This record gives sequence, C-alpha cells and structure tokens, in this order.
Amino acid sequence: MAECAEYLQLGDRTRHVRRQILEHTWDEALKPGSSKSFADMPIERFDLAAIYVLRDRKALLPEAANSRVKALRQVFAWATQPNVALAKSNLARDVPYFKGKGEGFHTWTIDEVRQFAKRHPMGTKAHLALGLLLFTGVRRSDVIKLGRQMRRDGWLHFTEFKGRERKPKFRQLPLLSVLDRIIAASQLGNMTFLVTEFDRPFTPDGFGNWFRERCVEAGVPGRAHGLRKAGATIAAENGATEHMLMSIYGWESPKQAALYTKKARRKKLAQAGMRYLDLGDLDGIEDLDIEEDESREEDEA
Repeated sequence: MAECAEYLQLGDRTRHVRRQILEHTWDEALKPGSSKSFADMPIERFDLAAIYVLRDRKALLPEAANSRVKALRQVFAWATQPNVALAKSNLARDVPYFKGKGEGFHTWTIDEVRQFAKRHPMGTKAHLALGLLLFTGVRRSDVIKLGRQMRRDGWLHFTEFKGRERKPKFRQLPLLSVLDRIIAASQLGNMTFLVTEFDRPFTPDGFGNWFRERCVEAGVPGRAHGLRKAGATIAAENGATEHMLMSIYGWESPKQAALYTKKARRKKLAQAGMRYLDLGDLDGIEDLDIEEDESREEDEA
C-alpha cells in the first residue's frame, strides 16, 4: 500500500499516523498467546470476524478502535482496485465505528476566556494566541502559520494546513477590530504572528504543549481546539446560520455546523418555553411535599 497513489497524496503527518496504526494492527497476535500475527494473514483471507477482533481489542479506546477500522477500510479500498485485485469487496465498510464518548475537547465558556485573559493580559504572547484562536476559529496547525503577510485590506488570506497536499482549501476571513487591537498591542514574529522564545515559528505539537501550559497557569480546563468550538458556539447562539459557520470554520458539510445551530436553537426554545412553567409566587412552596404519601398510595391502590 506504500505505493498507493491515494496514500502518496496524503500529508506527511497523515501518512506517518496511518502507517503507525497499520503496523501496530499487523503486530497483533491472531489469538492470545499465538505466535502468528495479523501480518501473517494474506489480505484475501481477511474476513469480517478478523476486522471485528481488531476493532474490539481497542473497545476501551473508541477513537483508537475507529482509527483501526478507518485504516482498514482504506487498505481494502486499495486492495479492491482493478489493478490490485487482492480483495473482492471492502469488508471493513461493514464494520461500524464505535460511538465516541462525550463531545471531545472541552468547549471554553465565556468565564473561562475572561479568566485566561486576566491571567494573560493584552500584550502577552498567550493573549495573542487566545485572540487568534477565538476570533479566527482556525486550528492550531493554521494559527501558527498566520502572519502579517496574510493581511490584506482588512482580511486574512491563507490556505489551510489540513489537506493542503491533497485538496488545498483557500480561506478568507475578515479581521475583527478586537483582534486587530490585540495584534497591534503584541510583539510579533517576522513571518508569523506567534513565535517561540527562540523567535522561530511553532510546530503544531509544540504550540499545543505551550498553550496547554498557559491554560494550566490560568487555571482553565480548556485547550487550543476548545476555543474553536467556543467560537462556533458563540456565533451560533448569536444567530449565525449553518452556512455562515461553514464559511467561518471551513467545514465542507453542514453536518458539523448543525451540531452548533441545533444546540443554539434548543437553548433559545428552552428559554422561550420556560415562561409556560412560571407560576409566579407560590406562598409556602418550600413546604410542599413532593414525595408520595400514604393517602396517595391508597388512592392509587
């Protein structure tokens, strides 16, 4: 599969991660205690049972299990190509993903944003990072690339890092006045707004680790990606439509945007509907016994 055209079109990091997943998968023993591994099994002999085994061994780590299934689906997609013909069908597609636990990264609250800004005030590198993440909605792989050369006529122009080699996505975002003020008050790098203590651009992982430390200092549970989610939540609650969110955050499908607009609608509907529960002042409400008493039990009997 290393020579697969689709694989070669992936980014370096994606290829590295996928290779690791598959290598760990092939190293798995066919059965506990067996001297043979899945690497010894020809792909034409792989069946649904084998794929279920490989998925279920990671059941306590749903995302890891799903990554295995995804990688195997891609292997079978390659194996079923006419010029390869090692498998008749993509069996891995018949193995469902596990449902993820929770909602992923913690979504920052407004209070947490304020708490972070209080600990890291205007003019600090941490405050600049906060502003760039919240008021552009970009991923950490993009925030470390943003720089003055991308500013033109009040807009930021850039190409997303994710998928840049396979399907480049050019983005344009208006520069909000609040972010403009933050940038003006900050010490910037030559080519990127954010730089390390050695005046060099961050790597994605390096920035993530650095920003996590700033969050710990501020006593907030959030991380960089949680600010992207916070921005989408704020925008949706302020009335942004699904297509607006898609344009801001670079989503291709309204499915992701709908997660935020649906939550916002539910919140507004709950707020509007609660007035139907408002009974006004009820004298002695604290004395009301809401437990089932003996007379009620007798009536029901």
